[in-house]
Amino acid sequence: MQAGLVASINRPGGNATGVSTADRLLGGKHLGLLHELLPRAQRFALLINPTNPLIPESYVAEVRAAASTIGAQIDIFHASNNREIDAAYATLVQNGVNAIMVSPDGLYITRRVQLVTLEAHYSLPAIYTFREDAVAGGLMSYGASQAEQCRQTGLYVGRVLNGEKPADLPVLFPTRVEFVINLQTARLLGLTVPPGVLAIANEVIE
Repeated sequence: MQAGLVASINRPGGNATGVSTADRLLGGKHLGLLHELLPRAQRFALLINPTNPLIPESYVAEVRAAASTIGAQIDIFHASNNREIDAAYATLVQNGVNAIMVSPDGLYITRRVQLVTLEAHYSLPAIYTFREDAVAGGLMSYGASQAEQCRQTGLYVGRVLNGEKPADLPVLFPTRVEFVINLQTARLLGLTVPPGVLAIANEVIE
């Protein structure tokens, strides 16, 4: 709805419907998982692409609300290209940030290798949205299953091709959320993942 593509979630109207990632709801959970991993940490960073108008304010609001609850400080860094990403990491490390949340953004998907390399270089724990980030070497990821979203999208394409109108098909939300921990990266960062965090992971990369 934020992009103006549909009139409502249940009755999109017009010629568009689809599958939502519900990323705007993840901010508080991302911070919460980092806090469980690093209970003494007090300063966290949030990386945002300022050129993306679809980054919901509610994601940032969720992070700020969660930070207020645990008494943590949130530093927001903006980066929209390789150079700015490098500069952001150098600055936040100088500022004494304990861990970073990488906001869900298409730009950061294309910079995945750069981000996980910086995480290792600065020994800076990070959490991402997509499972693929943890597989690539990121410490943790928490977000909707991309495989499920592809399946949902395929089903909707089939229904439209069979004559149903997009206007009558409600926007779908994920029913499966994946929490992935990369223990190889945890060891590289010198971290011990608490048993309680391991217990709620959907996948642990050894």
